[in-house]
Amino acid sequence: MAEVKIEGVKKYFGDVKALNGIDLTIEDGKFVVLLGPSGCGKTTLLRCMSGLEKLTEGKIFFGEKDVSNHAPKSRNVSMVFQSYAVWPHMKVYDNIAYPMKIKKFDKQEIKKRVMDTAKLLGISELVDRYPVQLSGGQRQRVAVARAIVLEPAVLMMDEPLSNLDALLRVLMRSELKKLQERLGTTTVYVTHDQVEAMTMGDLIAVMKDGVIQQYGKPEDIYHKPSNKFIAGFIGSPQMNFIDVEVKKNDSMHLLAPGIDVECTPEMSEKITRGGFSKLIMGIRPENIHHVADKNAIPIKGTVYFSERLGAETIVHLKAGDMRIISRIAGDEVFEEDTPMNMYVPPSKIHLFDPESEESILD
Repeated sequence: MAEVKIEGVKKYFGDVKALNGIDLTIEDGKFVVLLGPSGCGKTTLLRCMSGLEKLTEGKIFFGEKDVSNHAPKSRNVSMVFQSYAVWPHMKVYDNIAYPMKIKKFDKQEIKKRVMDTAKLLGISELVDRYPVQLSGGQRQRVAVARAIVLEPAVLMMDEPLSNLDALLRVLMRSELKKLQERLGTTTVYVTHDQVEAMTMGDLIAVMKDGVIQQYGKPEDIYHKPSNKFIAGFIGSPQMNFIDVEVKKNDSMHLLAPGIDVECTPEMSEKITRGGFSKLIMGIRPENIHHVADKNAIPIKGTVYFSERLGAETIVHLKAGDMRIISRIAGDEVFEEDTPMNMYVPPSKIHLFDPESEESILD
């Protein structure tokens, strides 16, 4: 196990800036998720950490050791890839044992570690089978077993669940997280799936265009996004973004078709300090309700469309030229083209600078 420290890392492919100045500290034993859309640089960062890519600039430390120019084999890391990459001609036992054989471990030590690791992952009864005789989930466990059998200082996973079906992904999410907790191995996990990131990570680094946009606990990423990109990327359905005008009479108000928000003292202070006349207001669908709470702000509109999903109902409300989406618990019936008020608590409103798209409330 080791702390991982990344300082000023850049990686360019010609004129393409895949990583453009990464600073990140991963504490020993933490499960950190690199999250972002395709092309954001998350896999490139993982490959730089593993030694599979050479840095353009910057340094990487494992503990106190500078490994920036070390080959992968001298970094004491293991990797689980998107493809299972298990040897089809080898039985499960030999697949797991392979990295130990390469390093010329004693046969008894190999047997002990292989069987202990197989037991840990619940595949002891599969060690005499070939990969073709295994399900996708079982092959993924073999790949994980092969990665952890060497007891690496850092375990790296590059979208390891993307080839599994939806139900198996849910099962494997919990199993991988529990496994990491038992092992206590510093783990870096790459995914574009926000659900995986939110449910598995101790910490999440959200990336865009080769830069880390925000690094923090899942609840902070969700409740206090630092900019509009993060606010829109995390959450499903996506956060509603509404262009509002700032008007001040006796008190400060944010106005849009069907919406009149009287600003809280905190909002007023931040808006005044920034000198804003226009803002982008963000509201998560799950924070918009069809029953008024105390001090809730009404959103007036017409039901455009509703999606009854059984456990919840997604309502599309048309307010002027805007479409505002609400996620309501339960199987509710809403007639299309009927006038309707929705309500949002002032504490659940996010405000973003329309120029920089940075949050002004955090």
